[in-house]
Amino acid sequence: MLKKLVLFDIDGTLLTVSKINRSVLVDALTEVYGTPGSAGTHNFCGKMDSVIIYEVLQSAGLNKDKISEKFERVKACYIELFRKAAQASDVCLMVGIPDLLQQLSERSEVMLGLLTGNFEASGRHKLLLPEINHYFPFGAFADDAPSRNELPAIAVEKARQLTGTTFADHDIIIIGDTEHDIACARVLNAKSIAVATGNFSTEELKKHHPHVLYENLGRTDVVVNEILHSTII
Repeated sequence: MLKKLVLFDIDGTLLTVSKINRSVLVDALTEVYGTPGSAGTHNFCGKMDSVIIYEVLQSAGLNKDKISEKFERVKACYIELFRKAAQASDVCLMVGIPDLLQQLSERSEVMLGLLTGNFEASGRHKLLLPEINHYFPFGAFADDAPSRNELPAIAVEKARQLTGTTFADHDIIIIGDTEHDIACARVLNAKSIAVATGNFSTEELKKHHPHVLYENLGRTDVVVNEILHSTII
């Protein structure tokens, strides 16, 4: 009987990707729009791929209408270039992730999913390279909504359609490395587990009041116990 829905962010939480991710986006933007905008230096942390594209191009003076005209083209270009360029050596799994995913996958009461700002195709490729994609039968991605805070409800509905289970708020756990992941949990009144494996320190994450905060997910038994006996106070 399914009881817990655990939604993972990708970048900074499950894994990191080398600078190739940024360089590929620069190439795609340049090919389609003739400029990379501020993609070379822009802060990507916790943001949707779609939002990043708009932000970096608006910094170059393009308006939303101009960006929108070629958005699907640049999205396809970015995904194609990323799939061709990214290799297994470009991806590094975070501490504890292999053991944590394996243990959670063996629990019949746990459903795993993704809640990420990645486009699905490029996000899935990031997971395929280190061979962890199979742990996640579904997810909510940048393709699904224009804003990140719309993704939690979409993920829960996808889980319901897949399993027939309607998960209670207190049985949903969102795990991520940025303030945006904490905010997504708050949208659902779900439990947030923040992890300081991305670009935000524990002190910075603490300011956003996650329910639980870890340096990393390396203490597998502790994390699994927190998930299985999840309560929100």
